[in-house]
Amino acid sequence: MAAGDLFTEREGGTDMEERQPAKAHKLVVNNRKTSMVTGVLDVLSFDLNEILLETEQGMLMVKGTDLHVNRLSVEKGEVDLSGNIDSIAYSGVNQIGQQNENFFSKLFK
Repeated sequence: MAAGDLFTEREGGTDMEERQPAKAHKLVVNNRKTSMVTGVLDVLSFDLNEILLETEQGMLMVKGTDLHVNRLSVEKGEVDLSGNIDSIAYSGVNQIGQQNENFFSKLFK
């Protein structure tokens, strides 16, 4: 059991119930060539010029050239990216699953 796991004790008994802790979000970029992202909930789309991720901290768009998703671990919420990274932008998420409308209206113009 990891140090960050949470438990609750049920009333009238000693059964323990495990709850999933929120995945911490971290973004590391190395020399604009590789990136490691944690706290990823979903990879919404990707191609050679753009990768769109849903993270614990909102939508994350990575733009560049020759972009690749090298490793994806949905269980751990981790993604490793490589390519020529030109920009990284976040947009807010009001609630889980409800993306900012302005972000998508700009995305699909």
